[in-house]
Amino acid sequence: MTVADNVRDVAERISRAAARAGRRVEDIKLVAITKTVDIDMIREAIEAGVRAFGENYLQEARGKIEAIGHGVEWHMTGHLQRNKAKDAVTLFDMVQTVDSLALAQELDKRAGNAGKVIEGLIEVNIGEEDSKSGIRSGELLPFLNSIKEIDNLSVRGLMTLPPYFDDPEKVRPYFKMLRELRDMANNDGFPITELSMGMSHDFEVAVEEGATMVRIGTAIFGERR
Repeated sequence: MTVADNVRDVAERISRAAARAGRRVEDIKLVAITKTVDIDMIREAIEAGVRAFGENYLQEARGKIEAIGHGVEWHMTGHLQRNKAKDAVTLFDMVQTVDSLALAQELDKRAGNAGKVIEGLIEVNIGEEDSKSGIRSGELLPFLNSIKEIDNLSVRGLMTLPPYFDDPEKVRPYFKMLRELRDMANNDGFPITELSMGMSHDFEVAVEEGATMVRIGTAIFGERR
């Protein structure tokens, strides 16, 4: 199977999952995760129609973004240290892992200095796992209140990396919880829309539960080298 074959397969699976949930496939963005993936394979994915890519590490991302350019979207999908915010604002179109007030404020400051607005998602530690980053569910509304005056970081929605289960159905409650958190925020006057959830082993369930972005690496590029 080529990268193009895999992209088509993933796209078809997204489409079928959307149909089962009565959703429009156009409302779901495929973000191809390119950690450890070489530039030639990324170009194959672009030729196959992928228009958004996620990177976990700034240093690795820099060379790829410089080589490929900004004809596609680049998303920061790994943990971002506050002292790397300036570089992140320069390199990425979206930071999916905003997990603290300090990071949000630093991104706002650096984006303002650069004369741009950077999009962001709030990372929610939906399983409340000590090993993972992200704010806890009960902290979401206070967090949104604390950043509502920020101008240069546009918070578009929520992102999560739920606990891993071999059976994707066991992940469904966590995806549902994130959707309900988004809806609760909407009801409280915070107009966020995006839900970044679902990876190679569980993205179909995520789509059924309302994902607007799925982060797919292995199912497109194969096992990490």
